[in-house]
Amino acid sequence: MSEIKPTQVFFHPGTVTQPERAKLLKQTGATLWFTGLSGSGKSTLAVALEQVLIARGHAAYVLDGDNIRFGLNAGPKILQDTRGATEENAKRFGLGFSPADREENIRRIGEVSRLFADAGLFALTSFISPYRKDRDAARKAHESNKAGAIPFIEIHVKTPVEVCETRDPKGLYKQARAAVAAGKGMGFTGVDDPYEEPTSPEMTFDAGTQTVEDGVAMIVNELTKRGLLG
Repeated sequence: MSEIKPTQVFFHPGTVTQPERAKLLKQTGATLWFTGLSGSGKSTLAVALEQVLIARGHAAYVLDGDNIRFGLNAGPKILQDTRGATEENAKRFGLGFSPADREENIRRIGEVSRLFADAGLFALTSFISPYRKDRDAARKAHESNKAGAIPFIEIHVKTPVEVCETRDPKGLYKQARAAVAAGKGMGFTGVDDPYEEPTSPEMTFDAGTQTVEDGVAMIVNELTKRGLLG
């Protein structure tokens, strides 16, 4: 079978419009991109927001960094253990935690969240997403969506690293500090790998000084102000 070339792949537009989806769901789809250090409270805030939106009759779904790595962005070992993937395919499609794999991890979720939001849902993504260029690329993908631009709202969960370390639910900071002390390094964001803070996020939340309820209220108010909630 001859290889299909990229120039032979074309975008096939649908006939259902974004306004039609908005009318059906009583909301305008959008991606809310939660970014921050490990243990900053991203997932806690995203899950709480999802619950409130659903309770109010709005369609929302959390795309969590850890959960995504069990399927779409699974590492080679998980792919082989849970899906029976061949070693070749596991290495080809699975993602680890190298800089290149982290970049691809965020690229994939940027595209998935765009599709969710284009379908009219609120896509709530909870990923460290440490590199500014990767977050900017996700934003650009939403702005240049072929069926029409999609709102992309960046929420910087700006909890200080000192607070994150006291929370440290997975014990990762402790492991990273020990690795650095042993001269090995771990490439862990906030310890021996950089986190590039957003320069102009739409919203900022600090779990060290604000409650989850405060954060949810802030976001719901912003969605209402933008006219995204019907």
